Amino acid sequence: MDLSSYAELAVRLVNTASLGHEGGDLLTTLDGLRSLVADREHLNHGITRADLEALRQLRDEFRAFFVSSSQGDGAAAAARLNELLMQYPVHPQLSGHDGQPWHVHYTESGSMSDKYAAGAAMGLAVRLAELGLDRFGVCQAAPCQGVFIDTSAGRTRRYCSERCTNRANVTAFRARKREEPQA
Repeated sequence: MDLSSYAELAVRLVNTASLGHEGGDLLTTLDGLRSLVADREHLNHGITRADLEALRQLRDEFRAFFVSSSQGDGAAAAARLNELLMQYPVHPQLSGHDGQPWHVHYTESGSMSDKYAAGAAMGLAVRLAELGLDRFGVCQAAPCQGVFIDTSAGRTRRYCSERCTNRANVTAFRARKREEPQA
C-alpha cells in the first residue's frame, strides 16, 4: 500500500492556496477542485460546492499541521492530526479499478471531501510515524509558503518545489555577485 500518495493529498491541498506564488488561490471554483483530483479516480466524481467549501477549510487545518511540524511542535502537530483522524474516520476498502490489481483505498464512503480528508489525514499520520516530525516543512523561499514532505536521504529539503529551489538559488547567486568587489 503506497501511503505516500495519500499524504501527498494534504500537500497538494495546502499548496492550492495563494501563499506567495503566482496564480492566486487555485481552489475557488468547482473546476479548480476537479483539477485537484483529476488523477484520483475514487475522488473525481460527485463533486459539489459543499466539497469545495469543506476542502478550503480542511486546507487551513492541514496547513496548521505543517506549520506546527516545521516549528518542531510535535504535541500541536499530533493534536491537530488526531482531531482530523477522529473527525474523518478511515474506512479501508479493497478496490480493483482501472485494471489495477486489488489494493486498499482508505475510504469509499461519505462525500468526496470526506474521502479526501480521511485519506490525507491517515497518510500524514502514517508518514509522520514513519519519517518523524522534522520531515514536514514550509517552503523557505520568500514569499512562498507552500508545504512539503522531505523524503531526501539527508533531510535537506527546504523548498516546496523545483521552481522555488531555482528561484532561491538565483537570488543567492545574485546576492553573491553584488557583494563581489568590482574589477
